[in-house]
Amino acid sequence: MLVLPLGPPRRSPTRRWLALAVLCLSLLIVTLDNTVLNVALPTLVRDLGATSSQLQWIVDAYVIVFAGLILVSGSLADRFGRQRMFMLGLLLFAAGSSWAAYSGSVGMLIAARASMGVGGSLIMPSTLAIITDVFTNPGERQRAFGFWAATSGAGVALGPIVGGLLLAHFWWGSVFLINVPIAVIAIGCALWLVPDSKDPAALGPDLVGSLLSIAGLGLLLWAIIDAPVEGWTSAVVIGAGIGGLVVLTLFVIWERLTSHPMLRLDFFRNRSFSTAIFSLSLVMFGLFGALFILTQYLQFYLHFSALATGVRIIPAAGAIAIIAPLSTPLDRRLGTRVIVAVGLLVVAAGLWQISTATVTTTYWGTLWGMVMLGVGAGLAIPAVTGAVMGSLPRRHTGIGSATNGAFLQIGGAVGVAVIGSILSTHYQNQMTPFLVPLHLPAAMQSTILGSIGGALDVAHRAGGMLGQVLAGQAGSAFIGGMDVALRAGALVALVGGLLALIALPTRQQGADESDGAGEIEEHRAIV
Repeated sequence: MLVLPLGPPRRSPTRRWLALAVLCLSLLIVTLDNTVLNVALPTLVRDLGATSSQLQWIVDAYVIVFAGLILVSGSLADRFGRQRMFMLGLLLFAAGSSWAAYSGSVGMLIAARASMGVGGSLIMPSTLAIITDVFTNPGERQRAFGFWAATSGAGVALGPIVGGLLLAHFWWGSVFLINVPIAVIAIGCALWLVPDSKDPAALGPDLVGSLLSIAGLGLLLWAIIDAPVEGWTSAVVIGAGIGGLVVLTLFVIWERLTSHPMLRLDFFRNRSFSTAIFSLSLVMFGLFGALFILTQYLQFYLHFSALATGVRIIPAAGAIAIIAPLSTPLDRRLGTRVIVAVGLLVVAAGLWQISTATVTTTYWGTLWGMVMLGVGAGLAIPAVTGAVMGSLPRRHTGIGSATNGAFLQIGGAVGVAVIGSILSTHYQNQMTPFLVPLHLPAAMQSTILGSIGGALDVAHRAGGMLGQVLAGQAGSAFIGGMDVALRAGALVALVGGLLALIALPTRQQGADESDGAGEIEEHRAIV
């Protein structure tokens, strides 16, 4: 008599962990590209004439498209196969990276970065969904989540290091071109090691919701990023901000009405899920925003090279890499609430410590702040990821992991926009009255106000006493703006830590345990 096995086929432990290695390698280049360009920002100012607002768009174009499409990509992975979407994402990511590497203008680079976001949006949710499907043992799954989260956080922090190494030997396009061979290797390994899986009951992609989310988020971030240039009270900025909020409201309404929403609003009824998602956004808000500013501070103000800047970011990256694997056992011992809250509070402390920098502060005066930033992120990211995925039924891991990734990216994009704009506003407010009595040409004033990099370039060309005074004033204005911006980030992280302490449950509920209840809730929501 032939007995057929019940349940999914068993996979050897070695094959599971090798598959995890392929997934983490692919995730690394996706998260790396959030920050790898940061050390090249001064080069883009010199080579392409980019202003501060354009630098923010170069960073955020990737993140906006990534965040806007990742939810649709999660449903595509559930519907058509997670391995297939994973490999398609790698292919698109490699193509976009090649385009970005050879961009000849700011506009082309922004467009190329946006195209890379399409590929990244297919990769990230597929990796987390595949991990959930492959690792059926709860203990192994938690460890796999820990490695995934460590890779995600380390990729963000390692970006400046990798970028610095490449810029020390090659042109700025190399920070993108490095993705191509890694993507090709990952595709080859995925064919052999990564199993395919899908949700037979998955509905079609929510294209309308995706367009509304990208449009709403784009308008809102445009208002924040360009406010220092146009003026915070200008009609166009206020109009764009209100328009973004209106479109995002329409997005929420659409998601409630459509039969196949890309954002499952019923998931947010789960306190563990909603609080964890919000906490993750605040961690990335502080981390992305701080790295955007710190790489400019180290190069423009302390005059380190791109490579030296990358090396000096190692304490933050190292702290994430060391602490993240420890987060899971600490989570089991102390509870999710404590770990996430402590992580956010340590992030807040790190941002505040760096914000005490003055014009005489050296690198060593900001070192402990960077370490605390890494420690806090390393603690919080794995615990939050486990709370998000542990609160969902397994059959919706694709859209669940996509939601996790979307809010991770949105938090980072808003962090760069808000912290960067506070810095730019303070910088321009300090420089404008200084420039009035100098009666400089309009184009030169625009360059100086556009970024500290532009001001330092003008100061270098002017030379003499005027150059020295201009460089000193620009540096002082930049430090003042950096301090104000990072203190704002610290306050946001502090509020997030207190909210996590109040609202997060002490312990996670396993995904398998919540399958039945989750499917009942999903059925009710659809009916």
